[in-house]
Amino acid sequence: MKPDFDLTEVLSRVEKAISPYPKAAMFELAERGYTSLFEQLISCIVSIRTLDETTIPVSLRLFGVARSPQEVLRLSPEQLTELLEPSTYPGQKAYTILGIAQASVEDYAGTLPHDYDKLTALKGVGPKCANLALGVATGLPAISVDVHVHRVVNRWGYVQTTTPEKTLKQLEEKVPQAQWIEINRLLMPFGKHICTGTLPRCSTCPVLAWCEQVGVTRHR
Repeated sequence: MKPDFDLTEVLSRVEKAISPYPKAAMFELAERGYTSLFEQLISCIVSIRTLDETTIPVSLRLFGVARSPQEVLRLSPEQLTELLEPSTYPGQKAYTILGIAQASVEDYAGTLPHDYDKLTALKGVGPKCANLALGVATGLPAISVDVHVHRVVNRWGYVQTTTPEKTLKQLEEKVPQAQWIEINRLLMPFGKHICTGTLPRCSTCPVLAWCEQVGVTRHR
């Protein structure tokens, strides 16, 4: 890792670079008023293996019918599956969402707890969605690591890990808590549009001076 790496400066430059591009789906939905922990968690379930370009309209269609756990539970699995198309695995996600809604009503009086361990105890809720939903909906410090975040910080040489789960642990140790939510908000679109998986835009990258370009063999 380059000795003069300054995460605050790097993130500031990243923010300017991604300004022409769409926001990450959960942050876009929050700006549209879908800010409850339940809505954010459900949207993250929708987003699994699904592009933001699909996640946002699917989430909006679902929330046009049901925004609360109680409203979701009025839907049949078939109705919910239809609403979740064309996200990937809509039938599987329908049962996951119904399970979350049921647990919310039966175990937590209709309001999901602001607690990472309790959220990840729900079937189908992993670390990425729990942290992302908590960070966006509640403001609690949480780092969400998807494939983009994992790739970017390893390419920079900021961490050296082999899985998103290991990246999460290293980031929690190295990044000040005040910047935890910013990690996904900024690095997801940065990784999607600039520091891409293949042929990253290194020649015009605003943070090239700090990047070790780990694993980069070809670039634009």
